Amino acid sequence: MKRAAALLALGLTLGGCGLRPLYTAGGAGPVANALGQVDVAPIEGKSGWLVSNALRDRLGAGGTSQARYRLDVKLDDRIIGLAVRSDNSVTRERRTLRARYQLVALDSGTVVLDATAGSDAGIDVVTSEYATIAAESTALERLSDIVADQIVARVALYARNESLRK
Repeated sequence: MKRAAALLALGLTLGGCGLRPLYTAGGAGPVANALGQVDVAPIEGKSGWLVSNALRDRLGAGGTSQARYRLDVKLDDRIIGLAVRSDNSVTRERRTLRARYQLVALDSGTVVLDATAGSDAGIDVVTSEYATIAAESTALERLSDIVADQIVARVALYARNESLRK
């Protein structure tokens, strides 16, 4: 009984704080509709292929002819050595994936959103070169998903704000 009262009180306080769900009305809402109208421009390289696939999966866009926006993404993928032994061999690496992206309104050619996203991951360098390469590749896959999530979240916020202005 106390737990139910506490949850009810928490629910009432959240309603007054100004938080609103991003995806109001689910898949038929204005944010979901706007995300489905975003076409992802091709992105260079393996990291570009991974990020563009992740973006298409999250946006629900399949290159439809009803696209109202184009998402242009430029990636910076780097691996740097962090820990070095006395014999100058690297034992730890950091892989960073940064994205500069622009959301372009196709009807006017105007950039309506210009932002960045990024993340990094640590990689242990082991004696097996194959294991190190596999770890670097796995890190890139994870980073691509994280960056795509950040981009879609920011585009969704833009879409929600635009729907509120109308």
